[in-house]
Amino acid sequence: MALHVELVAVEREVWSGEASMVVARTTEGEIGVLPGHAPLLGELAEGHEVRIHQEGGSELAVTVGGGFLSVTDEGVTILAETATLPGESTSA
Repeated sequence: MALHVELVAVEREVWSGEASMVVARTTEGEIGVLPGHAPLLGELAEGHEVRIHQEGGSELAVTVGGGFLSVTDEGVTILAETATLPGESTSA
């Protein structure tokens, strides 16, 4: 079983796909989301990574600058104010 994950920043869709787990730091602490997780809405902590454990074992770590994480029956949606993929410049 996999999670459908959408990671969207204000200016663009950053990543979309299937994952086995998502780990993010919220203002309430770090949370790990697995398939079947209860619905929730969390505020992302400023300047931390969202780690997406992709199907097949690879991990994508995206630095986010605030926003929200939503977990529903359809999957995980991460709405970030800013998002920087590995290798990208942080200046826009």
